[in-house]
Amino acid sequence: MQQVAAGSEIDFHSEAYKDAYSRINAIVIEGEQEAQENYIRLAELLPEHKDDLDRLSKMESRHKKGFEACGRNLQVTPDLKFAREFFAGLHQNFQQAAESGQVVTCLLIQSLIIECFAIAAYNIYIPVADDFAKKITEGVVKDEYSHLNFGEIWLKEHFAEAKTELEQANRQNLPLVWQMLKQVEDDARVLAMEREALVEDFMIQYGEALSNIGFTTRDIMRLSAYGLQAA
Repeated sequence: MQQVAAGSEIDFHSEAYKDAYSRINAIVIEGEQEAQENYIRLAELLPEHKDDLDRLSKMESRHKKGFEACGRNLQVTPDLKFAREFFAGLHQNFQQAAESGQVVTCLLIQSLIIECFAIAAYNIYIPVADDFAKKITEGVVKDEYSHLNFGEIWLKEHFAEAKTELEQANRQNLPLVWQMLKQVEDDARVLAMEREALVEDFMIQYGEALSNIGFTTRDIMRLSAYGLQAA
């Protein structure tokens, strides 16, 4: 309840808030842009699922426009250069995997890591958001669960042959999440979003996704440790 209470005390128009928001808003805009492009790429790698992936891509495009409107509502210009650098590690790893035809790695990065990261961030943000952004973000979160669900279903159906690559992709990419969270810790706190809450929510979302795919509780603890070592 602390976060809910904090929301009523935030000055959404203070210079400190708007400065921090310029980076956080840019991150969610760029995150939706990355997701849109990633789903288009996945549609090329999984042509049998092209219709579903094209639909997900279009949803991400709508989300991006919604978050751009959130910035305009507070008269904030998003720092997109910062956001592109913020996503550079995951972006590069996704592109390399796509070039190599590693569908499993691409799905882990986009459908699990990025989607769980987004859901966690939006869940923690909603109670402390301004009224306009709250309505936009609540709508987006509902969509993100369906995006997560696509990756879970595909990876569950291919779990036996995908498990080794999933473990390798997790080892390579999960530590990037903690680096990203550290990078925005101060800005998130200005928005009344605590890093500990973000970490906890991400771990819950990511752990549930790994469980749904077929990993055991022991597996999940081991896989999660790669991220925590970097935290």
